Formats: sequence, structure tokens, C-alpha cells
Amino acid sequence: MRSGDRIGGYIKRAEQDLMAAKAAAVKPAGLTVPQYSALLALSEHPGAPAAELARLCLVTPQTMTTILQNLVALGLVERIPHQWQRNVLDNRLTEAGKTKFREADAKAVAVEQMLADAYTDEERAQLKALLERFSEVLGSSYRTRE
Repeated sequence: MRSGDRIGGYIKRAEQDLMAAKAAAVKPAGLTVPQYSALLALSEHPGAPAAELARLCLVTPQTMTTILQNLVALGLVERIPHQWQRNVLDNRLTEAGKTKFREADAKAVAVEQMLADAYTDEERAQLKALLERFSEVLGSSYRTRE
């Protein structure tokens, strides 16, 4: 298969372009894309422990711990001992974190909207279906080899 025919390269380039656009969008708020992703996850799942946030943000638990430590240092997240489990910390946005998230989210949503506006409803549905199939094919391929 010639390199120009390899679909993975197109997927990777699209992902890199999206991440670059989002990085530029959230930078004025003083955030990185991983920090923004963690704030987004916390805005939707207040109190989520680090392990759950890692799953939601598609990063390792170690990476999420580092992201959370940086967000705590910035005063955007507070980590509170879980009410029943001493070894678990609940993570919550501070008021400053909520403000910073709203600022960054408006710009990140604008990137997503610009991308969505480039396609018709039918094309967006088709693109989602194709990407879901892409993940299913790879997921089932790797699961059968384990």
C-alpha cells in the first residue's frame, strides 16, 4: 500500500490540525488542551476522581494527576478527600476554574462550530458513522489479539 493511500495518515493529520486549532483557541485563557479537557470533564462531572477524569479525557492516570496538580497550582481546581473513601480525592472546579473554563470553552466551541459548519447535516452524520466504524474495526481487531 502506498503511503498516499494509508487512511491513518489522514486521520492523524486531521487530529493534529484540530488539536492545533484548539490549542490556539484556549491559549488566551492560559490553558493547554489537556487542561481544558480536564476542566470540561469536571464541568460535566463535578467531584469526579482522577481515575475517572483520565478515562473521560483519554489520558493515563499518571498524566491526569499531573494535569490536576497544575490546575490546583493555578487555583482552578480543588481536591477534597472523598466522604467515604480516604484514598480518593474528589475534584471540583473553583470559582476561578469555572470562569476560566467558560472563557476557554467559548473559544473551543467556536472551533467545533466552524468545523461543523463546513459540512451538511448529512455529511456530519456520515463522518460520525465512518469514524465510529473506524474505532470499532480497530477496537475489535485489538481485542481479538489479546
